[in-house]
Amino acid sequence: MHPLLIYLLPFLLFTHLLIKWLSITAKKNLPPSPPKLPVLGNLHQLGLYPNRTLASLAQLHGPLMLLHFGSRPVLIVSSADMAREIFKTHDSSFLNRPKLSNTDRLLYRGKDLSTSPYGEYWRQMRSICVFQLLSNKRVHSFQAVREEVSFFIEKIIEFSNSMSLPVNLSELFASLTNNVICKVAIGKKYSVGEGGRKFKKMLGELMGLLCYFNVGDFTPWLAWVNHINGLDASLSGEINFHNNKLLEGIVEQHMYKVQSESNGDGNTQDEYKKDLVDLLLEIQKNNIAGISIDGENIKGLILLDKGLSLASKKERRLERPKSLDFGSDLGLDARWLDSDLCLMIDLSFAWSDHDSMARSRLTGSEAQILNVLARSWLMKKEN
Repeated sequence: MHPLLIYLLPFLLFTHLLIKWLSITAKKNLPPSPPKLPVLGNLHQLGLYPNRTLASLAQLHGPLMLLHFGSRPVLIVSSADMAREIFKTHDSSFLNRPKLSNTDRLLYRGKDLSTSPYGEYWRQMRSICVFQLLSNKRVHSFQAVREEVSFFIEKIIEFSNSMSLPVNLSELFASLTNNVICKVAIGKKYSVGEGGRKFKKMLGELMGLLCYFNVGDFTPWLAWVNHINGLDASLSGEINFHNNKLLEGIVEQHMYKVQSESNGDGNTQDEYKKDLVDLLLEIQKNNIAGISIDGENIKGLILLDKGLSLASKKERRLERPKSLDFGSDLGLDARWLDSDLCLMIDLSFAWSDHDSMARSRLTGSEAQILNVLARSWLMKKEN
């Protein structure tokens, strides 16, 4: 080795470490942040109840704070004012979602509406769902939906008259939501019989994989752990295979139905009796949207509608992290998380100690304030 290299290599290494240290210690305009561990970041602080942990941290560090999930910076928003700034004032900076390994492999590489990046494809898919499926005329034509609601009410009355035990309304509402969305999206109920049970079980396993914590998404150099815990095998294994075959079968059934119902002059079924898959097949055939739609697009959108019905069966959880897509001190790979707190009414303007319950608030003028807030919250939930 040349003698000059013996001195040059340590100098280059020292220069690299010095530049890296200066970039880390440079003053940045960042939100308040609790102390973090080198590898885990703040993941160890979340515990079993992340919503409670985030509420406690927000009281210490403010409504806008910075956490680190592994090596990924995550912006935590926990007040109505800060949420308004994000959703209204700076909404264009928060449109995209991060590319997560689980959703990328299970939802056809972002071909569905919920995980596709913001752009022309997302706008076209959203337009199809809103204007083709949810127009006023089409909503009024959903006779099957009204029949499901009537059946749901009859079922509650039947259970209440024949059973002395409490009625599990959560299970009944989940079944109603599943049937309604299936009827609208694919024109068929998948809640009864052996096929329905298998279908719901498969989709439940699929949703479980989508929500499974992937170490590689937050600490990339630890992605090899997914080979040990079996996540990689699950993502590319039997569940994904059967899910794909089932969705292909649904699309093929609709293609066969369209061909069998076509008459001599080329007219097909009533325009407002078509479900989402029928509309997508028609758009694919006639290139109505101006973009190419293939089988994976259709299967991804079916999964979106089925995911909505399954999500209604679960308790409210924190939203999936969304990407922070603007050049700031946080970096381009930062993400933001809107906790349940920002969706609640901010009571700080009404009472100083709004986290505790005082009997005096149930009488007089404070009771009127509470009544107004409750009515306002219910109106927002209904809308």
